[in-house]
Amino acid sequence: MNTLNNLDALRSQLRQWRQAGQRIALVPTMGNLHAGHYSLIELARQHADRVVASIFVNPTQFGPGEDFERYPRTPEADAAGLAAAGCDLLWLPPLEAMYPLGLAQAVNIRVPGITELLDGAHRPGHFDGVATVVTRLFNQVQPDVAVFGRKDYQQLAVIRHLVQDLAFPIAIVPAPIRREADGLAMSSRNQYLSPDERAKAPLIHQTLQTMRAQLLQGAAQAEVQDAALAALRAAGFVPDYAVVLTPQFTSPAPHTNGPRVALIAARLGSTRLIDNLEFEVVG
Repeated sequence: MNTLNNLDALRSQLRQWRQAGQRIALVPTMGNLHAGHYSLIELARQHADRVVASIFVNPTQFGPGEDFERYPRTPEADAAGLAAAGCDLLWLPPLEAMYPLGLAQAVNIRVPGITELLDGAHRPGHFDGVATVVTRLFNQVQPDVAVFGRKDYQQLAVIRHLVQDLAFPIAIVPAPIRREADGLAMSSRNQYLSPDERAKAPLIHQTLQTMRAQLLQGAAQAEVQDAALAALRAAGFVPDYAVVLTPQFTSPAPHTNGPRVALIAARLGSTRLIDNLEFEVVG
């Protein structure tokens, strides 16, 4: 695997692959990789001849008081793991490659509507930073395919909106959530949890499963959401939300069938965890 941090060198390598008729996939990450990330590389390999992973801890998607400074950076271990997973090229850009005019003068991308809900409401500006850095990565790599995990379901929806509206010729491939044996969704932030917090953390996935079961049994959505919030608070979480929406992030009409997604975001100690569960309501 080749590791590059110069944009001209990146484009030169990509040009060679394109001239050879090879299909290119991009897997954007912020590093500190785990098995869930490596599964994205394996999925990308199924859709392309060459796989590019990027590692960039993007400052514009962290708000005041969030964990940008302490976000773990493990580039050597990440590079070894990516190579073992079958990645062809690691794009490891410095800040000046991503924001050549500086953060104060940077062009920003904003996706309206969906970014104002849920995480967008609790983390103002977060999705503007995500949309901006993903747009820059798409411009730099110009992939045929890009792979994103389903764990950040709202982020995936934002990126799909972005690609459709800006007419990027990129196929977005969503990857399944990878979980620990006890159901906790894999995340780089899990390492922040104390042993006691780590023991409690799987309750988020259990709560999502309970929400699904209650809705399938005909319970009212408002009651299901309230019960989920109460269960999380009783266990020591500080939830931002526990909701059920359609995949388009609209509120489903009462007593209707169709696809649903239950989403939870909650803090446990100093760590913010997110998870979701997709299911179908049928009459």
